[in-house]
Amino acid sequence: MSVFRFRMQSILDMKAKLEEQAKIEFAQAQQKLLEEQELLAQIVKRKEDYIAYGVELRNKTIDVQEILDNKNAIEYTQELEKKQILAVNVAQKAVDAASRKMMDAITQTRTYEKLKEHAFEEFLQEENRAESKEIDQLNSYRSARNVQ
Repeated sequence: MSVFRFRMQSILDMKAKLEEQAKIEFAQAQQKLLEEQELLAQIVKRKEDYIAYGVELRNKTIDVQEILDNKNAIEYTQELEKKQILAVNVAQKAVDAASRKMMDAITQTRTYEKLKEHAFEEFLQEENRAESKEIDQLNSYRSARNVQ
């Protein structure tokens, strides 16, 4: 029996490596998104704390400088929040792009795996045909020899 060799095995191997690389890139993009979302949550929490502290300051004895400092801190965190929302959106787009790339790589790999399966099935059918032909020839030889 001969050995099965898939003509496009090197392409399949390359596609599998590209798929693994795409999965790694997707995981990294997902991790980056989670980090950006966590940072945004921290900024929002800090802003809420500043706002609560500002309300508290206005209810106590009035310290104008401290109220102004608090107002500036709130404005600064609002700017940070806006920037972080943009960063989260960028990270989300990167995750979406990495996801599409990963899905494309998976699809391509599966396509070549299917081609390999079909080629192997054809190989097995050809081997069975060749084996049947040998058996027929052997039987013909034996029956011709028995007739003599």
